[in-house]
Amino acid sequence: MPNRSRVQRFAVLMLLLFMTWLTTSERPPAPPLKLVWADEFDYTGLPDTTKWSYDVGGHGWGNNELQYYTDRRWDNAHVENGLLIIEARKENYHNSQYTSARLVTKGKGDWKYGRIEVRARLPKGRGTWPAIWMLASTTPLNWPDDGEIDIMEHVGFDQGRIHGSVHTKKYNHVIGTQKTATTLVPDCSENFHVYSVTWNANQVRIAVDSTTFFTFNNERSGYAAWPFDNPMHLLLNIAVGGNWGAQQGIDSTIYPVRMEVDYVRVYQKGQ
Repeated sequence: MPNRSRVQRFAVLMLLLFMTWLTTSERPPAPPLKLVWADEFDYTGLPDTTKWSYDVGGHGWGNNELQYYTDRRWDNAHVENGLLIIEARKENYHNSQYTSARLVTKGKGDWKYGRIEVRARLPKGRGTWPAIWMLASTTPLNWPDDGEIDIMEHVGFDQGRIHGSVHTKKYNHVIGTQKTATTLVPDCSENFHVYSVTWNANQVRIAVDSTTFFTFNNERSGYAAWPFDNPMHLLLNIAVGGNWGAQQGIDSTIYPVRMEVDYVRVYQKGQ
């Protein structure tokens, strides 16, 4: 006669498996992600002013950076051959030694949750600090309280290492508690790669070419740890030097340098 406890355990297991199958089979599929905003850069000239604005200035940007961000026609940001070109140059301009551009979508592209993809090729060389990142669209912005997501940062003295991070009041580099991770992309300055973030009310995930290398979870301890229910906007830039970018000096012979962007695409859940 078979062992009754074993039979009972088997019956309970089969019942649990059936109930799991029944629950998942009746659950409606998640709505697919829908393209809601994009710039394919399939034009020539200045970046599309309905999608992009400029941050302008040369005051160090909180990091002792050396560049002056301009909105000059063509010189530091333009579109050619299907690519957005952001170019850092060595030149004296408004008491700065370098010029560059910082493009922002605030007021023209602000999103709460979804996925952002940026296909780009990065500059190389000591002192370069390109970034693809996001800030809260709150006005006024209270940093780091309102949140920052760094989809891609690359410092030229550590060629090929891609950084993904978040900054909040509780977790940020000023107090040494930042949440960050890295991945190696040795050919990031020779070939294009897709840098992306996917986020919702529970989690932020940062990836290169669809491979996630950094995850930050909502610990549900309050706004100081999780401000990422704010609408956020995108920034694209090349900084020169700075507290981090110049840790091993600046090679002034490499300029001009470029970050080339093939496309920017933003997806959110459809209805």
